[in-house]
Amino acid sequence: MKDPKTNASLARALELSHEMLAAADAANLPCLPRLDAERRQLLKSFRLEAKQIDAGDRALLQQIAQMNDRTIGLLEHHMRRKGREMDMAAVGRRAVAAYSSIRLQR
Repeated sequence: MKDPKTNASLARALELSHEMLAAADAANLPCLPRLDAERRQLLKSFRLEAKQIDAGDRALLQQIAQMNDRTIGLLEHHMRRKGREMDMAAVGRRAVAAYSSIRLQR
């Protein structure tokens, strides 16, 4: 059950952060921009509405930041893995090109 004092915008932003982490973990990258845009709007509206940030809101913001860091880490991992795959494909193409020219000379 939610704390009645919890800001609804921050609570939804945290939910979106969880969804973004799950999407990044599953390499479902196409949905991330939409989720991030929605979360960004919620955070902007909170910033504009909030006169003071209480301890509960601060805790939610910290959780959102932690989830964001984890999501970024997963995305960087996917990017490095894709880079390695592309490097290996390039090595394979070069090998095929090198061996195919030798075969044609026979």
